[in-house]
Amino acid sequence: MISDALNYLRNSDDALVTVLIGGLLSVFGFLLIPVFFVNGYLVRVLRRTAAGDETAPVFDDWGRMGIEGLKATVIAIVYGFVPFVVGAVLVGGSAVAIATGGSVDGGSAAVGAGVLGLLVGLAITFVLGLAAWYVIPAATANFAERGTLAAAFDFGTLRPILFSGAYATGWLLALGVIVGGGIIAGAFNAVIPILGAVPGLFVSFYASVAAYYVIGRTWADLRTVETRETADEQPAV
Repeated sequence: MISDALNYLRNSDDALVTVLIGGLLSVFGFLLIPVFFVNGYLVRVLRRTAAGDETAPVFDDWGRMGIEGLKATVIAIVYGFVPFVVGAVLVGGSAVAIATGGSVDGGSAAVGAGVLGLLVGLAITFVLGLAAWYVIPAATANFAERGTLAAAFDFGTLRPILFSGAYATGWLLALGVIVGGGIIAGAFNAVIPILGAVPGLFVSFYASVAAYYVIGRTWADLRTVETRETADEQPAV
């Protein structure tokens, strides 16, 4: 599947134009709005691959793409909210304890407790963040398939998929693609400081498309199995 994912966009008739547009939108992602269009494109990748369509989408119908990208961004923000709040409270509180501990009686103990709290807070935040990162692709895939924002929070549908070995494997493969793209992007920045970030963002866009292809294919396989099992459970007439 990795080979198919890496060749997915490259085999498209509009590969060069798509990568150029996606890369440029990523470069200007600091303006926020371009991010919506990138996310909207990734939603299309999920929808097509989940439906068995191996043809990469193009950047068109910008209004709908932007709206779907905005919704995908909202999904990510909602799932990322809990790790953010927990991290802000635990890590922030521990940092304050460390900063102020030395100026009060028993300062060493306060600083020690603050350091311990900081480490625990970082660990908890990391685990929660990883969990959110694990759920977001599946939630976005369900949104892409069903077309409603509520589908991203339909835990009745998501739960069995999230706990399946097939999804975990697909997610790890997608993560590997993202990490690989990040390494290449980092190499560009190392060779050409600052300016190297620009080609790195093009690489990151390509890697994101490949990763979402993996998620889409995984989603399609899981939904096919789920549909077959549901049909098998129907009583004979």
